[in-house]
Amino acid sequence: MPAVTLSAVPQPAVWHDVPSVTLSDETLRQRKTKILSGMRKQQLDTLVIYADKEHGGNFEYLSGFIPRFEEALLVLQSSGEAVLVLGNENLKLAAHARLENRVIPAPWFSLPNQPMDNVKSLPELLREAGLKAGKTIGLAGWKLFTGACDDVKQMFDLPAFIVDAIRQATEGKSQLLNATGLFIDPDGGARTVNNANELAHYEYGANLASTAILGALNAIEPGKTEKQIAALLAAEGQPNNVVMIAATGDRFAHANLYPGDKVIQRGDKFSLTTSYKGGLSSRAAYVVADESELAPEVADYLDVVAKPYFRAVVAWLENLRIGMRGGEMYGLIEQVLPKADYHWHLNPGHLVADEEWLCSPVGPDSSARLQSGMILQIDIIPSRPGYAGASIEDTVALADEALRDELKAQYPALWQRIVERRAYIDKYIGIRLPAEVLPFSNTVGYLRPWLLDPTRALICK
Repeated sequence: MPAVTLSAVPQPAVWHDVPSVTLSDETLRQRKTKILSGMRKQQLDTLVIYADKEHGGNFEYLSGFIPRFEEALLVLQSSGEAVLVLGNENLKLAAHARLENRVIPAPWFSLPNQPMDNVKSLPELLREAGLKAGKTIGLAGWKLFTGACDDVKQMFDLPAFIVDAIRQATEGKSQLLNATGLFIDPDGGARTVNNANELAHYEYGANLASTAILGALNAIEPGKTEKQIAALLAAEGQPNNVVMIAATGDRFAHANLYPGDKVIQRGDKFSLTTSYKGGLSSRAAYVVADESELAPEVADYLDVVAKPYFRAVVAWLENLRIGMRGGEMYGLIEQVLPKADYHWHLNPGHLVADEEWLCSPVGPDSSARLQSGMILQIDIIPSRPGYAGASIEDTVALADEALRDELKAQYPALWQRIVERRAYIDKYIGIRLPAEVLPFSNTVGYLRPWLLDPTRALICK
């Protein structure tokens, strides 16, 4: 186990005004090809992909957009024909979609009390979209059901009125299967592995989140409100893909999830989180300048929570590698930070894409292998009764030598950010990243336990 000490270190560099990277037409073609290949392997005649604003990632993977405040379906045939079934206010987006399509209006997917002057039923329109009796039809929502007690292929997270209409459209004579795994199964789902263009596209969000989180950390001081700090987490007008957190003291008073008017007090616990497509950054620590300002009952926070957690993150980062099975990583964290003592319960690490949590290859005895092109979030959440948490959740990618060479050649500015992040982590934090681990966040490994002391962080000796 590495020796961990609190030492004076410079803060990591951040990059402002980084240009977004648009997904190329070739990337969109590759995405469709991957899904059609998966359909053939599962012998699906038709794939029906559901979307709403919160659960639009699989739909957006092929279409390039989400249906904002409405619902939508993408009906994809094994032949490659695509039909978009859209509500009133998203019909105009069909012309801008990133795949060739035919569009069918579906006012049922619109907001309450919008015009519903259709002359055909939803089952009739779904037949027009290509659903037929006697076919094998995959339904893709957004969730993998993995419980051993259920028939997971027959569990659907689409609204009941849509599933009922699909059954009526096919006269109950088609086999319906949950096909969400085509997209997000951690062991082979199309969306779990990214090409160079996709990695560059997502690194924008990881850089944005980590830049914002460091700015917010530096602004924390007694007398400010949660809202004042949270305003620094809203970056470049981009949509968050999680609920933003800027919470001082005890959280969830009056069931409130959002930054409020609570005033920061010296000695408070403090939690910060912001996330955009491609990456989340999160921090949890104390609003103090050193341990002497902690309440007596938590004066040993550094040794009881922060340092053991930091060692676990170091182990996670230094052992992460292509080909590693998810069960190996789970076992490593259990060894370094025993669940019985530190009460973490989520899988320690998961995949990231348009969603903050795409899926997780990490779990007890998981045989899913980590692959080049995966984007992962460090997500180990210790809990010791009475103490604040510790959190340095950030984003890294895995890339083999060939993919690294592509990134270096095609996106030299991105590659230079990665080089500088790796150098900082090595020189100042003392973490030895494997060559295939690419820090997408600027703050990977940076743990500042005393928020009022911006000069010190935990490091490996």
